[in-house]
Amino acid sequence: MMDIDEIEKSRLQTQIQLDFKKTRLERNRAGQFATPTALALDMLNYAKLLLSPEIAIQFLDPAIGTGVFIAALYRSFLQRQITKIVGFEIDPLFANAASNLWGNTSLQINSADFTKAEPPNNKDDRFNLVVCNPPYVRHHHLQKEEKHRLRKAAEEASGIRVSEQSGLYCHFLWLSHQWLAENGLAGWLIPSEFMNTNYGQQVRDYLLSRVTLLRVHCFMPTDVQFSDALVSSSIIWFKKSLPSGNQAIDFSYGGTLAKPELIKTVSPDLLRQVRKWNLLSIIGSAQTPTKQKSDPTLITPPTAEKSLSAPAGNLQPETHIKGYKLADLFDIKRGLATGANDFFILNHKQVVEHQIPEEFLRPVLPSSRYILADEVEADDKGNPILENPLFLLVCDLPENEIKNNYPFLWEYLQLGVKREINKTYLCSHRTPWYSQEKRSVPLFVYSYMGRQKSANSSPYRFLLNHSKAVATNSYHVLYPKKSLQSAIIGDAGVLHKLWEKLQNLATENLLIEGRTYGGGLHKMEPGELANVLIEDLPEVLLRTIHGPHSAQNLWQIPSTPR
Repeated sequence: MMDIDEIEKSRLQTQIQLDFKKTRLERNRAGQFATPTALALDMLNYAKLLLSPEIAIQFLDPAIGTGVFIAALYRSFLQRQITKIVGFEIDPLFANAASNLWGNTSLQINSADFTKAEPPNNKDDRFNLVVCNPPYVRHHHLQKEEKHRLRKAAEEASGIRVSEQSGLYCHFLWLSHQWLAENGLAGWLIPSEFMNTNYGQQVRDYLLSRVTLLRVHCFMPTDVQFSDALVSSSIIWFKKSLPSGNQAIDFSYGGTLAKPELIKTVSPDLLRQVRKWNLLSIIGSAQTPTKQKSDPTLITPPTAEKSLSAPAGNLQPETHIKGYKLADLFDIKRGLATGANDFFILNHKQVVEHQIPEEFLRPVLPSSRYILADEVEADDKGNPILENPLFLLVCDLPENEIKNNYPFLWEYLQLGVKREINKTYLCSHRTPWYSQEKRSVPLFVYSYMGRQKSANSSPYRFLLNHSKAVATNSYHVLYPKKSLQSAIIGDAGVLHKLWEKLQNLATENLLIEGRTYGGGLHKMEPGELANVLIEDLPEVLLRTIHGPHSAQNLWQIPSTPR
């Protein structure tokens, strides 16, 4: 009989040795992030709860690595119950390692790209248990031709229209559809970002229309599952069968699959209606439908105690909330992209050293961590009053004119040419290469990335910019709509009230619209910020939008679902 514990010790040593043979960047590009042993065991133990003890297991792992899920499979199930194990591994080093480690088992290892493999023609050759941690490769690292191939294959396999921005892990999920037997069980360890992103809508559509979703488990953002990747993780379990109307879904958060900190039963209809599957949207709007009787090959597992004692608390909203989206008040854009901040943004010492003429310098806001107060005051020239002011180099003059009339500026630009900044993507698409985007000074700027310092604090900051400084793409900028801008110019009280409302936006409203990454990093895109609800606008602001009878015209936003 195999000694699984000894094999697992050898596997862990082998994993470390193989990881050291590649740089972190190489593994990042290949999406090679090893599953922790405890997490793999948690997943297979959960599979054991779902499957009938009489079923003969035919197991597939499309991205097997060194075989962490095989070890967990043998630890969770009786050896006689496991009749077939197949794994795919594109990296020959890992494929050879897996073959050596598991040579005495029934493992059939394919040293090949799973996305190019032909699925079984015979339904009897398909698998009733698929468990996988697919490669986490963002779409930016996929070549155009590869994206086209993957998209076409995934659409044929899943029947879902696929986004060009889908990561490789999404394609693994969709392509496995043709490998999974009818009523077969699948468990996937994937990044949580599919719950909040636009491209993730296709993954959500697949889970709600092509299979029967059983469980979604989200790890806490601070509980990073991979030591070498700051990615927030989730586990999804589903059965390959078309969903029925009132099939309940367990949505859990924190802890482990076996012992989550919070678990709530939700309906598929709720998940179809909410824009994002984040904690606040789901828990705040959750329902408790009646579960159907399970398939004979699947057993309903003991459900963890359902509690609302998690950090989010009971977020049952009112029937309607009177308010507006920020998009109704502002045009929201990313700050300007310079193409090379370390060259185009200069501090006072650099300006003096290179003798850059003042006429080519424009004040620019530094990163928010260097701005202590939420209001940026200005000196008599309009420069922000900061300890270390920064300036953006802005010049549209032809090179010959600069060379003839501004020799010091010309010398500085030649330093950029020497560094080949003129050949970078943004600069090479500008004429001249050192020119900058023409942006108006933003009255409001928003730091769209950060971490919470406490449970009730916001990871984001709104800044009121009284200076003439522009903002780079480390911020989002909010330009008031025309009528609102006119009101601000004509009445200082309007600006005061608006600033007060932005400062007091509910943290919950911000977190619902944003997304969370591993390590507790929160981020929000311009379109997500535009959807943030600003409630109970005072009359002075309503008049700028609807005129004197604004209170009668105020529309209502249903708060469930969001």
